[in-house]
Amino acid sequence: MKQIALINHGCAKNLVDSELMLGKLIQSGFKITLDENNADIVIINTCSFIHDAEKESVESIFKMINAGKKIIITGCLAQKYKEELKNLLPEVNGFIGISEINKIDEIVKQVYKSKQQVYKVNDDPEYNYPENIERQQITMGASTYVKIADGCDFNCGFCVIPQLRGHYRSRKIENIISEVKELTKKGVTEICLIAQDTTSYGKDIYSKPSLKELLIELNKIEDLSWIRILYTYPALLTDDLLETINKLEKVVKYIDVPLQHASKNMLELMNRPIMDYKKLIKRIRKIIPSSAIRSTFIVGYPGETEDDFNELYNFIEEMKLDRVGVFEYSKEKNTKGYKLKPQIPSKIKKQRKKILMELQQKISKSLNEKMIGKKIKCIVESINDKNEIIARTYKDAPEIDGQIYINTTTPVIPGDIINAKITGADVYDLKGII
Repeated sequence: MKQIALINHGCAKNLVDSELMLGKLIQSGFKITLDENNADIVIINTCSFIHDAEKESVESIFKMINAGKKIIITGCLAQKYKEELKNLLPEVNGFIGISEINKIDEIVKQVYKSKQQVYKVNDDPEYNYPENIERQQITMGASTYVKIADGCDFNCGFCVIPQLRGHYRSRKIENIISEVKELTKKGVTEICLIAQDTTSYGKDIYSKPSLKELLIELNKIEDLSWIRILYTYPALLTDDLLETINKLEKVVKYIDVPLQHASKNMLELMNRPIMDYKKLIKRIRKIIPSSAIRSTFIVGYPGETEDDFNELYNFIEEMKLDRVGVFEYSKEKNTKGYKLKPQIPSKIKKQRKKILMELQQKISKSLNEKMIGKKIKCIVESINDKNEIIARTYKDAPEIDGQIYINTTTPVIPGDIINAKITGADVYDLKGII
């Protein structure tokens, strides 16, 4: 039987799409291999959010072309460049857009049979979660991502996602609950809720944002230990939602809210909510006293002055957020930022990122050192070759935040929730004992 491999690029939302495609292929009787060298067809699920992500995806494509593989390109790159990519890469056997991932088995069959390119890219993307497919997880462990919606109705000046993913589309609560129950049967104890914006969840099918209602139902699932919410939108973090997060035992007190900037001038240029973010942070901390707040910021967006940058620097210095990511602005076609002037030179963008990251490293180390001697809830991920437990605190999301290394003789298994006493601290990671 012919074998199929899949290479995944990009965000957690892309990872779920890849797992859905693998599930569909297995459902249709195809054999999957983890080694693309042994594969007859290689599916490359691409990312096109920023230039560097595109570059990574393109490198994979050419690597597989040079290896003489039959290739199907799926995801954002195929959606973004449509016919242009088809003409540029005649060696590629198939292209699938965002709307067609549930047809991956049909496309694979066509690629086997046909010598001509198979092209299924909808000009007007409409993402619909294929509820009849059981995901084939690429990364097995105690923690996994659950996509509750896709698409986006906002129009941020730096972002191409609405053009690639279409309008915001939520899944039904009962479908999400059913999936999470199945995941817990496989040993998953932490779920991370994802969407382009999780706080808009349900607005399209329940006539109002309904993340609160979803959390209440998820909190009832017996074998689930932690519920983590990623990608919230600042203007939709209402007191009611925050109070619900604080009240529900299984919802970790981790607020991931990408603010993008702190200067009102920049927020306006970015088409972002123009609000007092200092008040927002203080409100979160007041309602959820134990909250860990993570945010991301963009430097070098067109028009960013020294004053704008200094305002952002001062904001980060004063607010002392638990976790911060900083990105250099990436110029993307068909976005507001693409035509704005003045564009900021790459050298200045790199310099500004470096300054902010050095500031945050000092803040992060200081916050970590204050935890020494305290006990904190952690989820066990694995055990390393030094016989240390590798875990994450509730303040740390998988893959993007820090870890805690725990010395103990107490037997544990991945997924266990334990209390660890902090004995040491670095910029990002901690040491502890049980």
